[in-house]
Amino acid sequence: MCSDKACIFGNPIALMSITGHAPPPLFKRGPAPLVRLLFFAALSIALLIADLRFHTLEWVRLAVATAIWPLQRAASLPLEIAGDLGAHFVRLSSLQTENAQMHRQQLDAARLLLRQQYLEDENRRLRALLEMREGQPVSGQLVEIIHAARDPFSRRVIIDKGLRHGIQAGQAVVDEQGVIGQVTRSFPLMAEVSLLTDKQQAIPVQVQRNGLRAVLFGAGGGQMEMRFTAANADVRAGDILVTSGLDGIYLPGLPVAKVDKIAHDDAGAFAHIRCVPLAGVEHNSIVMVLGSRTPLPPGLESVLAPSDVSVKGSRVKGGAQ
Repeated sequence: MCSDKACIFGNPIALMSITGHAPPPLFKRGPAPLVRLLFFAALSIALLIADLRFHTLEWVRLAVATAIWPLQRAASLPLEIAGDLGAHFVRLSSLQTENAQMHRQQLDAARLLLRQQYLEDENRRLRALLEMREGQPVSGQLVEIIHAARDPFSRRVIIDKGLRHGIQAGQAVVDEQGVIGQVTRSFPLMAEVSLLTDKQQAIPVQVQRNGLRAVLFGAGGGQMEMRFTAANADVRAGDILVTSGLDGIYLPGLPVAKVDKIAHDDAGAFAHIRCVPLAGVEHNSIVMVLGSRTPLPPGLESVLAPSDVSVKGSRVKGGAQ
């Protein structure tokens, strides 16, 4: 048995009859979980279709990306800092190693330069004792190749300096590996250089191994040939050919070409000798034009052999135009 007040508050029906309102539920229940799943799945599909066809969520996507960009940067910043520090230390170590290597190379170069200076001084003293004239010093200036001839039978290029810069017809053109050609025509602001492989070019050379003198002609196609060489001449495949300096244009001892192939004809008195240039005749963009050497004394050409005169004339042909 209970009191009247306890029975009223313990019985919900009696409480509702007195107050006129139902008691609040302990947990408020909504739609069933399956209904909510189907609803949100349908909403997602609808949004995907709308965004795919009408791009309705593009601005929402941009706004969200803009809003979370600082968070992304803050999250990736430690990794970037760690990567930058690692790269910095790697570069620092690499630079230290390269610096040490360059320092060693500088010391080696200094030793060679000091040795070269000593040898030049000794050579000058020996020449003075033997009353021989000293070698001619030749300067040079760097030029850039700005144009190449389109004619496949004419291997010529145009450089960006001419008469105003002291470039004259007949000057030799070299790169870091050897001779590439000769200035054949000079204009005020540019000049024309005929490459060694041009069929109109010829250069006096000698075999570095034994000093055998010969004349090297351009053969086109990136090759050269040594003409008018006796079939029994001491020339071998792999021999290095250098300038002889007998033409008064090229300094003696400049690398020119390497003997590639030798063919002997039983019916002929001369050998067919094919050579390849040592310098980057067809590849360089920056080359050096050597200064003019002291010209040959007047009347000396009249006592030269006819073949030598023709060779010299073929090289400077068109240079005075």
